[in-house]
Amino acid sequence: MLNFAPMKHIAFYRILPCILFLLCNLPAAAQIAAPDSLTFNTDSLRREFDNQPYFGIYKDNYFTFGVPVNHRPTRHNSNVKFQISIAQRLTKSTLPWGTYLFLFYTQKVFWNVLEKSLPMTDMNFNPGIGLVKPLFVKNRFIGKLSLLAEHESNGRDGVQSRSWNKISLGGSIMIDPNFVVHGKFWIPIVDGGENRDILDYSGIYQMGTQFFSANRRFGAAVILVKRRGWSLNYNTIVELNYRLFKGENQYLFAQYYNGYGEGLLEYKKFHNMFRVGIVIKPRIFSDY
Repeated sequence: MLNFAPMKHIAFYRILPCILFLLCNLPAAAQIAAPDSLTFNTDSLRREFDNQPYFGIYKDNYFTFGVPVNHRPTRHNSNVKFQISIAQRLTKSTLPWGTYLFLFYTQKVFWNVLEKSLPMTDMNFNPGIGLVKPLFVKNRFIGKLSLLAEHESNGRDGVQSRSWNKISLGGSIMIDPNFVVHGKFWIPIVDGGENRDILDYSGIYQMGTQFFSANRRFGAAVILVKRRGWSLNYNTIVELNYRLFKGENQYLFAQYYNGYGEGLLEYKKFHNMFRVGIVIKPRIFSDY
């Protein structure tokens, strides 16, 4: 059994409910646009990006339970996976080229709730800092670009230590208000002695699409992460979400993961998992 002793520290359980409460109650201003908007007011968006520094959602925040698709589910291979992801803008006015400086933090946890003592077997920490540029073409908001310095590790030592860094360039483009394409490329700096081959499993770039229904009640996404090598070897993620209540950003959520690198500790292990739960999403489109 792999237990992460620090994860059981009581401070974690005190902090987590506070973070989840803040995410569920973020003001609309911090989310750029109302979830029912089918078109986005350009002047309003410009004011939002140039307003005072604000705290908000970065990537999707979710809490899910999952079972393997290719094996019989047991209490050892079924678990909870949840993610907390936040962003803080650090600059009040725009930097050169119309950019803004952001601080990001994402934490992903795998929690074996069916096993004795409910061990959290893997926790991945992903802080980052970088520039974000909103894109406006012919007075229309079409997406954003980002240049980030990121670190990702699992906080362990010895043979279970996993760590790497990357300089990443990403972009999300709204083809129309209901369809988004996105991509992210990175220059890796692998400093973890126990995961020198992580690019063979966790990838060298990613791309994907997001689709929303006309009333933005239903959404779907596909993300492909290219593993190192010339063959067509991808980690594939398919997500579906359905908004529970009008005017809120909480959704029923289903996620299918097929590939390697779902978590850092077992990045070499192939996972074929189906998960369901609740997700809290950014207002316009999600970051990956």
